[in-house]
Amino acid sequence: MKLSPHLHRLGNDLVACYLVDTAEGITLIDAGLPGHWRDLQRELHSLGKSVDDIRGLVLTHGDSDHIGFAERLRSAHGVPVFVHAADAVRARTGEKPKVALGPMRLGPTLGFLGYSIRKNGLRTRHVSEVTEIGDGDVLDLPGNPVIVGMPGHSPGSVAVHVPLADAVFVGDALTTRHVLTGREGPQPAPFTDDPAEALSSLDRIAELSASWVLPGHGAPWRTSPDQVSEAVRKD
Repeated sequence: MKLSPHLHRLGNDLVACYLVDTAEGITLIDAGLPGHWRDLQRELHSLGKSVDDIRGLVLTHGDSDHIGFAERLRSAHGVPVFVHAADAVRARTGEKPKVALGPMRLGPTLGFLGYSIRKNGLRTRHVSEVTEIGDGDVLDLPGNPVIVGMPGHSPGSVAVHVPLADAVFVGDALTTRHVLTGREGPQPAPFTDDPAEALSSLDRIAELSASWVLPGHGAPWRTSPDQVSEAVRKD
């Protein structure tokens, strides 16, 4: 789904990942679920491009619904996978602490689980090799993504700011659709390791210049990061 000249979304409001298209090649932000591989192929075809045009995949964190096709892309096509050092073990092994689920409703929860199963979420492969990155890094990838540390949802959660696309990708640092309750609008994401730290981390994106705020779950927001940050705090 094309959002703007350089910006495309794969997936839907339940689980999404993103493609940044430039003259120098393509940068992917997150890899959704394994079944999003077909969505990626369709989007590349619509652009007249192929997997060979992808220069790198940047993960906002290491959870299973964000690393979906990452290992396939890395092992079969040699595309490097970048993740914050504090989430490298999570991306490679799936090791993570148990957290409280919080509020949930049966219908939205079953919808999320059903979609995950249809997209082969039970067959996610961990990423055997990752390139570790840190807060403040500017990656040598199309669009020159800037890494903004956003710990809380996980220790290595990051936002990815791509000025060329006029966008900041926030992963699960916040959500615009709660996958367990169905509630829409900017709000904290479920399955968060440290909710207080996640809320505090929103200060990190408030000063960024971007017209798109793009979560891993929920609709894209065409607004400034400071407005989204403020809305979450008022929630």
